[in-house]
Amino acid sequence: MTTPVCLAVDCMGGDHGLSVTLAACLDFLQRDSQASLLLVGREPDIRASALFSALQASARVQVVHAPELVEMSDPPAVALRSKRQSSMRLAFEQVGLGKADGAVSAGNTGALMAISRNVLKTIEGIDRPAIATFIPNRSGSSTLMLDLGANVDCTAEHLAQFGLMGSALSMAMGVKQPRVGLLNVGEEVIKGNELVKQAAEQLRQMPIQFIGNVEGNDVFKGVADVVVCDGFVGNVALKTSEGVAQMLGAFLKEEFRRSVFSRFAALIASPVLKAFVRRVDHRRYNGAVLLGLRGVVVKSHGSADAYGFRHALDRAAEAARHRLVERITDSLAERSGLLSV
Repeated sequence: MTTPVCLAVDCMGGDHGLSVTLAACLDFLQRDSQASLLLVGREPDIRASALFSALQASARVQVVHAPELVEMSDPPAVALRSKRQSSMRLAFEQVGLGKADGAVSAGNTGALMAISRNVLKTIEGIDRPAIATFIPNRSGSSTLMLDLGANVDCTAEHLAQFGLMGSALSMAMGVKQPRVGLLNVGEEVIKGNELVKQAAEQLRQMPIQFIGNVEGNDVFKGVADVVVCDGFVGNVALKTSEGVAQMLGAFLKEEFRRSVFSRFAALIASPVLKAFVRRVDHRRYNGAVLLGLRGVVVKSHGSADAYGFRHALDRAAEAARHRLVERITDSLAERSGLLSV
């Protein structure tokens, strides 16, 4: 039987606000009979939405009034210090108070990092939270990659901690012995800068299955279940891969529209094309988990539509049900035990 789970949703965050978040919440509740939601935002606006009556009919929603909104342009310091009644902050506070098992927001990434860390704090033994998400690979499964932008400057210890947390998340998602790779310019031990070399040494001391260096093209081969890098490299790699996927999709459309014969070919190939588009649809992988906090927090793309935001809700529910925070804490305890021997 599926474990009941309650999620706090920042309904006001993102580029589209209530029109997306409430539609996604309704879809999520229809698919997950054991889930309930705390809708955090401006209560009059939420109740005035045409979608609210359908949500309320499920009897699995409550509204938490939050009079303030973190704008996408707000500096993290302003969001943290001046907007203490924002929908983002109050959503995270529901997790801290034990009223929700996880929180989801499509809001300002910098503000999300600052507020979640301030409200929930980091797990003992973790210096910095890391943004982690799953991306598709050629093996038919997915690869977890972190960090994707939370920390542009990292130490070797930070990268080693990312490997530990990534392995714990991958195990929570069903991988028995996750293979952890370190993103580098070559597979050889002598390759890379001093930071990467030092990180590799520390990763070898972790209670994880570290397979060494992996290159950029290995990410999509499924060579590793978890790929570790700093936030600068990870963010550039992620945005580049999304751009390539969008370019390939555009090229296919152009070629199939080029002539009458190509249009006919497109009609015949339609089932294959639809399967391809679904397989590389980045919306299915929306929802980056902020690892290292004393609570489950998932960051959705700010531009996500309802389909994409619903997947972010799915991601948060999975992380909460698989006791992600406890798994990371246990992994850190095991590491401490190994180092003390």
